[in-house]
Amino acid sequence: MATSNRILSVDIFRGLTIAAMILVNTPGTWSHVYSPFLHAEWNGLSPTDLIFPFFLFIVGMSITFAYSKKKQNKITSDVYKKIISRTLKLIFLGLFLASFKLNFPFIKDLSEVRIPGVLQRIGVVFFISSILFLNVNWKVLLGIFVAILLVYWYLMTQIPIDGEMPLLTRSSNLGSVVDLKILTVDHMWKTDYDPEGILSTLPAIATTIFGMFLGMILLNKNRTKKEKYNYFVIIGIVALLLGYLLDTVFPINKGLWTSSFVLVTGGWASLIYALIFYTADILEINNWGKPAIIFGSNAITVYFLSSFTTKCFGLIKLSNGQSLHGYLYEFLSSIITIPKLSSLVYAMLVISFYYLIAWILYKKKIFIKV
Repeated sequence: MATSNRILSVDIFRGLTIAAMILVNTPGTWSHVYSPFLHAEWNGLSPTDLIFPFFLFIVGMSITFAYSKKKQNKITSDVYKKIISRTLKLIFLGLFLASFKLNFPFIKDLSEVRIPGVLQRIGVVFFISSILFLNVNWKVLLGIFVAILLVYWYLMTQIPIDGEMPLLTRSSNLGSVVDLKILTVDHMWKTDYDPEGILSTLPAIATTIFGMFLGMILLNKNRTKKEKYNYFVIIGIVALLLGYLLDTVFPINKGLWTSSFVLVTGGWASLIYALIFYTADILEINNWGKPAIIFGSNAITVYFLSSFTTKCFGLIKLSNGQSLHGYLYEFLSSIITIPKLSSLVYAMLVISFYYLIAWILYKKKIFIKV
């Protein structure tokens, strides 16, 4: 689709989110990071906790753009084949990142590989959400969205664990029990917890459905841009109010992807998107967003490259045993002697590097679809 026909605010929102993902994932050192660039320790919400749900929110919006016309016409088997293909590519890339090592045969033994992950979750959520979108109307989707939030609340808070009510700590929650039972500790991020675990994928689907609703509003030709903007603001405010109210009985928690987390992050996504939409698509002040559009034009590709390169820089050892990443950061920190600042500058230099790659791809009109 030509840029002139695109909804620029969506491209800007996507690019900003990918840039933020790279920023928080690649500090110079995890020992010195400004608090807004860290996840909340457990319950609560930091700016960093917004980033992954924002991306799933955008996945939901993108699903409506990709499949609305196909839904109106006859849905062919090719549509499902492409959905399955994209799902498998995302899961494969995620598992590749988890299993890659530098020495032959370059892949860890399966018994050591963490199975869940960011790309794996994106793949699974994309698959289920796409199938739902193609086969049900918005009313049924709304019912599914509400049902997920309520069922997940019930599962996580009302089912006893070893005869006691769950404490919703890392080890005392149904999600961890399920992961330990099915994945076993060898395939999890931590010995008692995985932030992209099996059960928490359910509310992650709700986050994506939330994004679908905004996508449907955007595609509604019977609403003016100002009316759409008003909807985004109202939806955002209502979601925040409901989310913070639910927080009193089901705490906001990214690791568990609680129902309150779905509502609050969806609310913030709606309001922040509304601001971008108002600026870029209503006022048509959008030159500032061009770097984000470039970043977002190959979003998954750039994210994968950044994750892969970061892992390699950590694995490559120099003659003194120091990692390549450690050497580069040590050099930078010798120039910028404030630890948290040097750590942030390192991350910003990483973003600049991947922006250059995204810019080259954009200029050459190379758009890699995953």
